[in-house]
Amino acid sequence: MSVSSHPNVQKVADALAAAGATGEIVILDEAVPTAAAAAAELGCAVGAIANSLIFDGDGAPVLILTSGAHRVDTAKVAAELGIGKLKRATPEFVKEHTGQSIGGVAPVGHPGRVPTYVDTALEQYPVIWAAAGIPHSVFPTTYAELLELTDGTPITVN
Repeated sequence: MSVSSHPNVQKVADALAAAGATGEIVILDEAVPTAAAAAAELGCAVGAIANSLIFDGDGAPVLILTSGAHRVDTAKVAAELGIGKLKRATPEFVKEHTGQSIGGVAPVGHPGRVPTYVDTALEQYPVIWAAAGIPHSVFPTTYAELLELTDGTPITVN
């Protein structure tokens, strides 16, 4: 199976099309599982990469789309969201709630709704790149569109 026909990429493409998103999914020659790798491959600032990070918030999934230039202050974000503890999710937890694997988690295309928060630092970039279901795929978007696509809430992550 080619990566462009991967079921996760198709789910993301379907979600983007249903939402009227303007960006097309790009299939890369190499996997880009980190923001640094994606930025190098795409020729953009690492901060313009939207890392899709799934956290375990007291047993419930929380998706934080953060600038590749930032780390999430989990204690700060947990306090802001009223969650007792926000911790990095296991690969199994991520797969269960998104249907996707770490390194390729997209902001959309999940089996169910995942509460989503979008790093306000991404707003400064005219084009933001996000994963599209597998580590070989990305799509361009904007901050406003990302909020709309995900029904996300703006947040300062650090």
